[in-house]
Amino acid sequence: MGWKLKTAETFLSILAFYITSTVAGKDEESRSECADFNNTTWLEYRQQGSKLQVQYLLLTRKNTDCASLFSQESLSNNTSYFNSSLPTKIIVHGYRALGSKPSWVKQLAQALLRAQDANVVVVDWVYGASFAYNLVVENYKEVAVQISVLINQLQNHGCKLESFHFIGVSLGAHVSGFVGTLFKGEIGRITGLDPAGPMFKGADTFDRLDPSDALFVEAIHTDSDYFGISIPVGHADFFLNGGMDQAGCARSRFESMYGYVICDHMRALHVYISALNGTCPLTGIPCSSYEEFLKGRCLGCQGVFNGTCPQIGLLENSGITASPLPQQEKLFLLTTSVPPFCAHHILVQLEVSPLDKTAEVQVTLRTRGLPETEHRLRLETDGTVYRRVIAHLVPLCEIDSIQLKNTGARFYRQGDIHFVSVCISEFPSVGEVESLCVKKIDIRRGSPWNHDFVQLCGND
Repeated sequence: MGWKLKTAETFLSILAFYITSTVAGKDEESRSECADFNNTTWLEYRQQGSKLQVQYLLLTRKNTDCASLFSQESLSNNTSYFNSSLPTKIIVHGYRALGSKPSWVKQLAQALLRAQDANVVVVDWVYGASFAYNLVVENYKEVAVQISVLINQLQNHGCKLESFHFIGVSLGAHVSGFVGTLFKGEIGRITGLDPAGPMFKGADTFDRLDPSDALFVEAIHTDSDYFGISIPVGHADFFLNGGMDQAGCARSRFESMYGYVICDHMRALHVYISALNGTCPLTGIPCSSYEEFLKGRCLGCQGVFNGTCPQIGLLENSGITASPLPQQEKLFLLTTSVPPFCAHHILVQLEVSPLDKTAEVQVTLRTRGLPETEHRLRLETDGTVYRRVIAHLVPLCEIDSIQLKNTGARFYRQGDIHFVSVCISEFPSVGEVESLCVKKIDIRRGSPWNHDFVQLCGND
């Protein structure tokens, strides 16, 4: 394991340290009249014991830049911007080892408000989320109970359970799930952003997020091999890049400490915010495993999804039209390393004549003005058809050229390679654009083959 940590408690404590040291101060200072998160310290927490001190902050389209404290009293006195006729989004943060406020809350709240006219209620449970991780996990249900009291009060003021949408980050996803349990799954929607894994993977469904917690439960997984949970927990579970090792995140602590410790885990949040901004679709493809997905064996959304592929964002039930809703379906998609994170899924299919020896081929897709997309395929003597899904920044009709290069000279003994056909296509379906194919190609060692495609995108 090397530098990687030995216990969830120590591991997540250092996680919070790097979150704090890296992102603290990035958000602009709140004006003095605006409500803000509680801040606590290790000493204060020890003095307070298990006192939770949960408070609520409200943001609406009338006060997008200046949160107000929200309570039963402000609701009853009509001194709040809360509108019971609008849907209510409830943001629940996760573990905060050093008692620091989450710096991303305002960005998420404002993205929600741009996408939909709603009440955005932020749950501030920083006091209860601080200190040792295992103790925080022991107390998270008490936070859920306190939130449920607020929900009951809001029901008394005309809110309906189905109008509530919880967005829980990491441990906050399981807090949201337990609120849903308390209301017998009648909450409208829960979105789990990389739901916490340590101490939850083997937990009973009563103790963690699961599909019975709301009318619709979705989760975005980006760090399932470390901080996040590796099992599906909703009706639809989006595993970005297989749910681990996100593009652009450091793979070594020597590259970037933030990237090495927390980048994968926080990617779910940043992808969700990008999806709310709606610049491009982030569509998941159902498949039994990431490996099968990459091999091009899952290209559409037939079966339980009735041909409609789920999307990350605020579409009702993620766009799923099937009834009853599927449960714990794994959905896979590739992303880029920077916002808006959207990638086009390009299927590369190579058919070769039988080989005498193993070989390796580098496939490069090019679009003018954009970085190249490269992938290497190993060719074996017992196969003739090879399929691989790769991520490209633009759709199929905007790919200018493809290059194939026999790169196996040093490690493989195969000389010339004869390709019966080389085809690229995009999925899910992109209208009338068909596969682009070239047939009968011979490639020698050290002599790349290039082919330019005619532009297929129509001009409006």
